[in-house]
Amino acid sequence: MGYEIKVDDKQSNIELLSIDGDIMEVCVDGRTYKVDIVEVEKGVYSVLYEGISYNIELISKDKKSYHATTLYNSFDIDVIDAESRYKNSRKESENEDHSYIFTPMPGKIVKILVKEGDKVKGGDTVIVVSAMKMESEYKVVKDRTITKILVKEGDNIEGDQPLIMLE
Repeated sequence: MGYEIKVDDKQSNIELLSIDGDIMEVCVDGRTYKVDIVEVEKGVYSVLYEGISYNIELISKDKKSYHATTLYNSFDIDVIDAESRYKNSRKESENEDHSYIFTPMPGKIVKILVKEGDKVKGGDTVIVVSAMKMESEYKVVKDRTITKILVKEGDNIEGDQPLIMLE
């Protein structure tokens, strides 16, 4: 399973490759690491990598954000999964003069519930996309007008591809 992790202002792709007891093999930005990780007390972890021990304390700010402290450094960590990417993209696009509905991952258009020129209310579902064996409904955040539909039902789409343009 892959994630993007944002540590302060740096983003990295992380994939958990295997777990065998306390031994984990992870791939960070294409480089593989084999680490021994043990939670020594609630929120405090001992990480052993290439014979060197590191201690890190993680304080949860919410489900996907943490404040981490090591012996010499402190930093913020955000887990950026598909849901976070979608929410962030919706926030960004809704603040633009012309915004778009788009999905953060590749998929297939299942159903388009609007036509060009339709006026929609905040919370209305405008398109349904199938990705990773799940169907997701994409809604508008506030009252908008559909100005252009850029895809058709049945189309295969790429991640971050604009689907519907809103006024």
